[in-house]
Amino acid sequence: MIENKFNNTILNSNSSTHDKISETKKLFGLWIYLMSDCIMFAVLFAVYAIVSSNISINLISNKIFNLSSILLETFLLLLSSLSCGFVVIAMNQKRIKMIYSFLTITFIFGLIFLLMEVHEFYELIIENFGPDKNAFFSIFFTLVATHGVHIFFGLILILSILYQIKKLGLTNSIRTRILCFSVFWHFLDIIWICVFTFVYLNGAI
Repeated sequence: MIENKFNNTILNSNSSTHDKISETKKLFGLWIYLMSDCIMFAVLFAVYAIVSSNISINLISNKIFNLSSILLETFLLLLSSLSCGFVVIAMNQKRIKMIYSFLTITFIFGLIFLLMEVHEFYELIIENFGPDKNAFFSIFFTLVATHGVHIFFGLILILSILYQIKKLGLTNSIRTRILCFSVFWHFLDIIWICVFTFVYLNGAI
């Protein structure tokens, strides 16, 4: 009996160590991915800065972009970031219902943000300000749409995590996925703040 208890202790210890190593590897992989994303967005911002320096950006922004709508989009994304933070708090407290609720709220805010962004693109294209209009609109659509694609995949991740929690419960693997998603989502918020500041707000001033 003592031998069995000792063996179980060793097995549990090995399992815990394996989970920690796996979590560390996943987080490290996430940070590598985010670094590559940072480089990509930095290049897009640099190209945007070069292109916009050759035209009257404030004239274009004031006439075309609806700043109040963009402010609402920004507010929604910040709210989604807040609810995402509560997901991690609920996870640490092992409150599955709260995790489910706040993940759902994050999904709803993110989805509304994405739909508003798609609507903005639609209106611009209808008014003949599509990506083929000139170099400015080409890089504008590329930059904002790249962020939007990331939001779309983030929403898919939320649905995946919700399904896994319902099927498997709050396992160590799912906890790691929630943590990785939280870091990814906050990263997208930071990128959007940069987009809002340098693309929309800078042009409106």
